[in-house]
Amino acid sequence: MFGFGKKKQPLEQTPAAVDVTAPAPGVLLGLDAVPDPVFSGGLVGPGFAVNLAGGSICAPVAGTVVLVPETRHAIGIRAENGAEVLVHVGVDSVALKGEGFAARVREGEEVAAGQAILDVDLELLRARIPSVITPVVVSNADGFEIEGPVLDAAVGERVLAVRAR
Repeated sequence: MFGFGKKKQPLEQTPAAVDVTAPAPGVLLGLDAVPDPVFSGGLVGPGFAVNLAGGSICAPVAGTVVLVPETRHAIGIRAENGAEVLVHVGVDSVALKGEGFAARVREGEEVAAGQAILDVDLELLRARIPSVITPVVVSNADGFEIEGPVLDAAVGERVLAVRAR
């Protein structure tokens, strides 16, 4: 009942810092370039954006998938240090109701950084939504120090460093 006589388990340790990498080919931008005031105003959290040049989105961090909405326009991943990273494809993409999106992961699944998580029909998106600029944000940034963005990073390279406070 009180744990006497039981072997003590080490406290669970989480990494102090994780890298958030560029999840897709395209030009990296500051959030102020996102034509959506919710993201450009930092209301969802700090981060960066990608003006997509390809239709495959990769996990920007290793962790657990915590969000795959029915519309598949966004993917949320909780990194090992607890940071929650949201990749939101395009502007007003929720209106497509999933058309043009194919999720490659499910909620609860573990992913590696760089693993393909979402395929998008870039031609359809360009024709049907205002912009394919894709914000990548840390949605629970209050408990973290964020370094970056490094806007000249290539796909898979660090754009942000997120450290637990």
